[in-house]
Amino acid sequence: MDIRYSVGPDELKTLSTDELRKKYLIEEIFVDNGLTVTYCNDDRIMVLGAKPLDAKVEINISDEIGSDFFLQNREMAVINIGGEGTIILDGVEHEMVQYDGMYIGKGTKEIAFTSKDKENPAKFYMNSASAHKEYPTVKVAFKDANPTKMGSDKEMNKRTIYKYVDPSVCESCQLLMGMTVLEEGSGWNTMPVHLHPRRMEVYFYFNMDENTRVFHLVGKPDETRHIVMSNEQATISPNWSIHSGTGTSNYTFIWGMCGENKNYGDLQPVDSKLLK
Repeated sequence: MDIRYSVGPDELKTLSTDELRKKYLIEEIFVDNGLTVTYCNDDRIMVLGAKPLDAKVEINISDEIGSDFFLQNREMAVINIGGEGTIILDGVEHEMVQYDGMYIGKGTKEIAFTSKDKENPAKFYMNSASAHKEYPTVKVAFKDANPTKMGSDKEMNKRTIYKYVDPSVCESCQLLMGMTVLEEGSGWNTMPVHLHPRRMEVYFYFNMDENTRVFHLVGKPDETRHIVMSNEQATISPNWSIHSGTGTSNYTFIWGMCGENKNYGDLQPVDSKLLK
C-alpha cells in the first residue's frame, strides 16, 4: 500500500517538480494479474486498480486499515475501462463490459476480479471511502449512467459527464464517482476552474495516445502549479485546491469525490482574472 500524506497550500509553494509529483501523482494504476492500492490521507480516500489476465485478482486488505475485511467500514465504486470481465462479490458473479460501473456497499466481504480474455483484459479502476451505513450494491451499466452534456467548441471544453455513483443514480454514504468524455477538439476538463471547499477529488486520466499529455492544475487560484500526466495515471486534488486540467488532445477521465456532502454542484467557480 502506497500511503500519501496531506499537503497544505503553504507547503505546496516550496515543492520542486519531483516533490510535487511524489505527493500527488499516482503513476501506475494497473499491473498484470495484480492490485495496486494508494491510501490518501485527504479524507482517507483509497485509489485501487485491478488488471486480471489469467488469474483472479482479490482485495485482501484488513490489518492495514484496522478492520476484519476491506469493506467492513468502507464503501467502493468501480468502473471497468478495459475488456469484458467479472466482479465476484460474496460468491456472486457480475459481468462487466467496458465502461460498466458498480457501487459496492459497506459489509461486502469477498471482492475479486477476473477477465474473459487475457489478450483484452478488464481494467477495474476503483475509489473507496469511509462509510457509516450499509447501502445496496448496485451495478450501473454504461447505458444507465446519468449523462449531462456541457461546454462548447468555442471554450474548447465540449464534454459529456456520466454520473455513476450519485444520488440521481444510486445511494452511497459519501462517495461520488463519474466519468467525463471530452469530444475531439476539446482539451479543458473545466474552465473556468473551480474550488471544492467541502470535498476532495481524485482524477484518473485515460484514453490518451502515447504522446498525449494532460496538464493538471493544482494550488490556490493565485499560486498555481501543474502536474504533467500521461495515459492511465491518477492525481489527488485536495479540497483547498483548484480543480482543472487541459490536454494536448481530447481524453477521458474518471472523477471520484468524498467529503462533507454528495452535491455534485457544490463548487465555487473562480474568475480566470484571479489565476496566477
